Amino acid sequence: MAALGWLTPRRRSATARSVLAGEASAEAARKDVSAHEPQFPVRGDDLAAAFFDLDNTVMQGAALFHFGRGLHKRKFFETRDLARFAWQQAWFRLAGVEDPEHMQEARDSALSIVKGHRVSELQSIGEEIYDEYMAERIWPGTRALAEAHLEAGQRVWLVTAAPVEIAQVIARRLGLTGALGTVAESVDGIYTGKLVGEPLHGPAKAEAVRALAAAEGLDLSRCAAYSDSHNDIPMLSLVGHPYAINPDAKLRRHARELDWRLRDYRTGRKAAKVGIPAAAGVGAVAGGTAAAIALHRRRR
Repeated sequence: MAALGWLTPRRRSATARSVLAGEASAEAARKDVSAHEPQFPVRGDDLAAAFFDLDNTVMQGAALFHFGRGLHKRKFFETRDLARFAWQQAWFRLAGVEDPEHMQEARDSALSIVKGHRVSELQSIGEEIYDEYMAERIWPGTRALAEAHLEAGQRVWLVTAAPVEIAQVIARRLGLTGALGTVAESVDGIYTGKLVGEPLHGPAKAEAVRALAAAEGLDLSRCAAYSDSHNDIPMLSLVGHPYAINPDAKLRRHARELDWRLRDYRTGRKAAKVGIPAAAGVGAVAGGTAAAIALHRRRR
């Protein structure tokens, strides 16, 4: 019977090679399943389009914060205002959700800063700020998704609460079709410090997508939408192909319940697949934490 001892199962911890074997097997199984899935996006489907949220979906961080950094560099406002923006951004990154009070404060600050400036001036500065602060923060994985829709002959729009002028710059630089964003009121090409309607946030995004789809003759059941935030569930629910990208906890739960597709480009292994050093993500979180703690201590 001793000769048959090798047939007796023994408890032992998984070795590195066994872990690798298991992961390879799982990946092969997933590829086999995906090979039988319909191709998406569908090439030549001119009734389909894609809608991408911006902050933490297409780009790491908040576009409004990076725009604020650029305006501060150009002496549009004082350093203490930038510190407030930094606190809002750090809180957003640590909490992983959009806080209405912080968003309102950031929005009011931005409107007061641009009041009296020409629209053309901010558009020109936006081009410079994109190169300085935003270009290196585009998630390669999300950009690849957008490019897949473009290569299939479909239109691709950004949909964001950021000012439409910033959103249009980013969309143009990425080669996208265009952008839907928050519209600031202007008279004779000069900002008044007020909004036209309300910020393009939450349900307003869904309404904007619905209106654009009607105007462009799109079939929303054939369209795709991508976002990181549970606030965009109304927009994601409009389309036939919703994707949760770098999702917050609420969106992740919702996506799993409804069997929506998920993509996460933030963590070590997945970040490595799209060319983002894992250490950079750790450093960003650590930096945000340090900034938040330092600012909190100053306030006390």
